[in-house]
Amino acid sequence: MRRVAVTGVGVVSALGFDRESFWNGMADGRCGIETIDAVDCSDLKIRIGAEVKRFDPLMWLTAKEIGTMDRSTQFAMVAALEAVKDSGVEVAGERAAVVTGCSLGGKCTEDETYRGLYAEKRTRFEPMTIPRAMTNAGASCISMRHAITGPCYTVSTACASAAHAIGQAFWMVRSGLVDIALTGGNEAPFTLGMLRGWESLRVVSPEPCRPFSKNRKGLTLGEGAAMLVLEPLEAALARGAHVYAEIRGFGMTADAAHLTMPSADGAARAMRAALQDAGLSAERIGYINAHGTGTAANDVTETQAIRSVFALPPPVSSTKSMHGHALGAAGALEAVATVLALDRGVLPPTVNFVERDEQCDLDVIPNASRVLAVEAAISNSFAFGGLNAVLAFASDGATRV
Repeated sequence: MRRVAVTGVGVVSALGFDRESFWNGMADGRCGIETIDAVDCSDLKIRIGAEVKRFDPLMWLTAKEIGTMDRSTQFAMVAALEAVKDSGVEVAGERAAVVTGCSLGGKCTEDETYRGLYAEKRTRFEPMTIPRAMTNAGASCISMRHAITGPCYTVSTACASAAHAIGQAFWMVRSGLVDIALTGGNEAPFTLGMLRGWESLRVVSPEPCRPFSKNRKGLTLGEGAAMLVLEPLEAALARGAHVYAEIRGFGMTADAAHLTMPSADGAARAMRAALQDAGLSAERIGYINAHGTGTAANDVTETQAIRSVFALPPPVSSTKSMHGHALGAAGALEAVATVLALDRGVLPPTVNFVERDEQCDLDVIPNASRVLAVEAAISNSFAFGGLNAVLAFASDGATRV
């Protein structure tokens, strides 16, 4: 089987519209969580989020393209354009694949349509309503823009969607099914209907989330997209490409227990599966990008899972404290955070950290990034429905030995 390199990265997030803005924001420990502008939240309990503000799709897309795309798809397209340009490789044809993760689909389009139907009693709607609302719209638009005619599909597994997508794209390149893959995730959940739904769950914090911190009050929703270009390591090195990291393994499990309460056993089994697939021992992992939602249940359960896999847990951080919980796109944003941490020898922090929780007894890199080169890292994604996905990466230095 072939080794697989990450050679291109693109990001749209609350920290900025590109890879460098995203990275600089994390390295500086900047929190992208602010008051939500997209929705009138005056009658809601949820009033803050990691929103992509001042996003003008005309900077990257034509007016005609924008007319066919929901906000979520626009994010996917912009991140993909940056990732392809960054890689410097042709991403096209039958030997290329697009695999994306998206949990919600075009919720902005759906919300607007239902408001017209039920509040305004409209009977006629935009002809592109259904294509804009499709969960797979991001993958399909990316394939058309880049003339990718190989496998193209979207994985929808709640908050593990993007991690599942990246893992499957990795396996496709490693096995030789395709020679290159464009993969990641996208999400745009800031609509009145979605915020009402999340409000009813009572897991969203009234203040910026503070994962692993004592007396944390819940998660903070986010939006955006991140895309990665994956190709065989040998081909990448032969053409002199910049290799951000090698993707080494992928593991996935199901708790088969509860729709919303996480399981330490399921999470631990996914981490072990990723390490086994990667051929890496637990001792070689120098950083964990945690799922780290900031909820009472997740952070304790994830700590238990990490401690069951790692006798001496490495540094752990939750970058959701900066870019929010972007649901189906979360795993992609966090995969990019992990890849860039390996590439640049800096571990991003868990910001908003106030007080240590004895039940979360980990080194969570509180509030400030840490200069530390590590050989390998994992990124955890755990979803409602008891679905777990873990990606394992190795630094560029490790790829050459």
